Amino acid sequence: MIHPPRTSLLQDIASHRALVAIVCTGVLFSFFVGLGSVPLFDLDEGAFSEATREMLERGDYISTFLNGQPRYDKPVLIYWLQAVSVIVFGINEFAFRLPSALCATLWVVFVFLFVRRVRDTRTGLVAAGFTATAAGITVIGRAAIADALLNMLLVAACTSAYLYFAERDRRWLRAAFVAIGFRLLAKGPVAVLIPLATTFLYSLTRRELGVWVRAVFDPVGIGLMLAIAAPWYAAQYWKEGDAFIRGFLFKHNVDRFSAPMHGFRGSVFFYVPWLFVATLPFLSPLLHALRNAGSLWRDQAGRFCLLWFLFVFLFFSLSGTKLPHYAFYGYTGVFVAMALTSSGLRSPVLSLLPALLLFLGLLGIPTLIDTLSPGVQDPYYREALAAIPGKLGSPFMVIAVALALSTLLSMLSMRRIDIETKLLLAGAGLAAIMALFVLPVAGDAQQSPIKEAAMIARERGYRVVMWGLDTPSFIVYSGALVEKRDPRPGEIALAKVKRLHELPGYEILFRKHGIALVRVTGRASDG
Repeated sequence: MIHPPRTSLLQDIASHRALVAIVCTGVLFSFFVGLGSVPLFDLDEGAFSEATREMLERGDYISTFLNGQPRYDKPVLIYWLQAVSVIVFGINEFAFRLPSALCATLWVVFVFLFVRRVRDTRTGLVAAGFTATAAGITVIGRAAIADALLNMLLVAACTSAYLYFAERDRRWLRAAFVAIGFRLLAKGPVAVLIPLATTFLYSLTRRELGVWVRAVFDPVGIGLMLAIAAPWYAAQYWKEGDAFIRGFLFKHNVDRFSAPMHGFRGSVFFYVPWLFVATLPFLSPLLHALRNAGSLWRDQAGRFCLLWFLFVFLFFSLSGTKLPHYAFYGYTGVFVAMALTSSGLRSPVLSLLPALLLFLGLLGIPTLIDTLSPGVQDPYYREALAAIPGKLGSPFMVIAVALALSTLLSMLSMRRIDIETKLLLAGAGLAAIMALFVLPVAGDAQQSPIKEAAMIARERGYRVVMWGLDTPSFIVYSGALVEKRDPRPGEIALAKVKRLHELPGYEILFRKHGIALVRVTGRASDG
């Protein structure tokens, strides 16, 4: 039986002011600083944002469309949230990304509240800090895509389900069903899979399958779940018919597991390196948690989180379609496991060495890019990469040096500060340099040509043909749909510079980083 904390939340926060400040700083940098200063990244951010723009333009809040065609990738919830944000703040990057930032913040809060309940406030803050400032979470937590929403709802569902099994309070069970109901609106039928499988495996290890069966078929819980999700599914099926079933249920749910989609394939070890990258700079607590899997297994919350992570990791490792962010559905289990065992870290040097090497590695980015970019064949990527060192500039180098030196100082001195606090400070530092430099520079290098071309097209009223590109952010910024085909004489085309030689004649209206907006003066070849 779990015994809830006896002190109030405000009292606990007051007694852990330093950790609270670090976690809040990490959340601020990870999810909010510079949220609207980076162009939308293609493909995903552009696609989600354009589908939301078209929802508002069409006045159709049931079905989603991308470039005028039905979009069945995800159900409707993320588009509703983005639409509300756009209505309030206008069509801009901040508005499209704000729902994700808020959902990511709730994700961190739910992790804290869960670990505080099963362990203590300090461990909850450590778990929240790991979650907020890990490199992978910083990226998806501020992106205009569905992943922050999906993970927030998954954490709500899984942690509520665990608390039901631990406390036998049906309010937790009903909360889990409510979270799953909203997740059905955000992800689809697969939304049920991870909570269902994790609780099944956990109940199996405890020989409580009877409890699991009764929980799964709880009529009130099922009623709540259906009341939330079923109306939209019914309305969408009524509007779209079998096309919705084929496109959404089969293509974007069943087929993603059975076969690679869009060329996203990989070996069964695909997610191993991504695990280490996504959890940076916390490699040491990750390895420590894995080494202490036995003690985690003997802890009921630790066992649940291990099963949660292992199921997700193995399931998507066997899936036909492999994308790095799929494994994020299990990373919360990893972060909690890390927090439950991190008090056992003894060596500041070994614990902080990965963070030090990471910050030193950041110093080498300009040199590495200068070395590699000349060998890149595609002019778009070659010119975009070549622009990065100059855009990073001396402030980036100064902050990277400061982070490296402060981490080195933490390794060798400041013994009054515990290792976990030092790790969270390193995490907040990484979140800051990513928010202030890495993501803005990457976005400017990759996406500024698309955005600038779109703004020219919008200002001049061009109707554009997108030739050999799939950059839906162009449609967002230009505010007009495009045709994807070979351009005809007299038309305006957006294309990569490397393909312009296939046109018998053209006039360049805009060119940057291997992207060009041209007026075609001759007939395009079949190539």
